Amino acid sequence: MSSAPGMAGRVIDSPGWVRPMGHVEGMVASGRHIFLAGQLGWDSQGHFASPSLSGQVRQALHNIVALLARAGAEPRHITRMTWYLTDPAAWHAQLGAIAQAYNELIGHAFPPMTTLAVAGLLHDEALVAIDVTAVVDVH
Repeated sequence: MSSAPGMAGRVIDSPGWVRPMGHVEGMVASGRHIFLAGQLGWDSQGHFASPSLSGQVRQALHNIVALLARAGAEPRHITRMTWYLTDPAAWHAQLGAIAQAYNELIGHAFPPMTTLAVAGLLHDEALVAIDVTAVVDVH
């Protein structure tokens, strides 16, 4: 295990394994847990911010940051993210804009992440849902 600079936990990695891009394999953290339901790319009025995946990712990440703040946490406290995408091709095509939104809103916290391609989400306009677990260290 190694420390995760600026993050709430210690990274679990395996020597000799190929390092994943954009996330770590695992993390150990203790403290107050925060669980966020899958955040969609819509605003506080339930209107989708954009018809594009990157626009919806930006809004979903904005929603995550706002909810974390309400719980007394910051993006650096994120210990797990799961992304549900309806269009993997759009993910690859818009990865630059998605990475830019991530860096602007979440920063350089790269917790364990799982990205899943799904047939659809409950709302037809939704292109992404992101759920988050965060841990605020109480030590």
